[in-house]
Amino acid sequence: MPSRPDIEVLFTEDDIALRTAALAQEIAAGDPGEFLVVVILKGSFMFAADLLRALERTGVSPQVDFLTLASYGENTRSGGRVTLVHDISENVAGRRFLLVDDILDSGHTLSFACDALGERGAAEIRTCVLLDKK
Repeated sequence: MPSRPDIEVLFTEDDIALRTAALAQEIAAGDPGEFLVVVILKGSFMFAADLLRALERTGVSPQVDFLTLASYGENTRSGGRVTLVHDISENVAGRRFLLVDDILDSGHTLSFACDALGERGAAEIRTCVLLDKK
């Protein structure tokens, strides 16, 4: 990638790959059993793809579904109001879930997703995020 003076690199590609592999190891070591990964779109699709490949390397092969939520609109900060744009297609009741998002900012989006799955009878909901935005 060409250098841009207006962008400060906080984490290199190698840093992200190492952290993603470590997260996959943590998930695999936690006796995940059978679970469904729900990727919160759109921002997290690259991280989720890398995490799923890393999980495969540990021998864990979860099912995957996608949830599209919106909280930013045209802004760079969450407005606090989350709307469901596209729901998952899988049955929720009695299942174990791993929600995957790229960056934890206000927590509104992840909280909304957890509540939505919980209200429909999810047996367990775990979360995985790459970065906690300060």
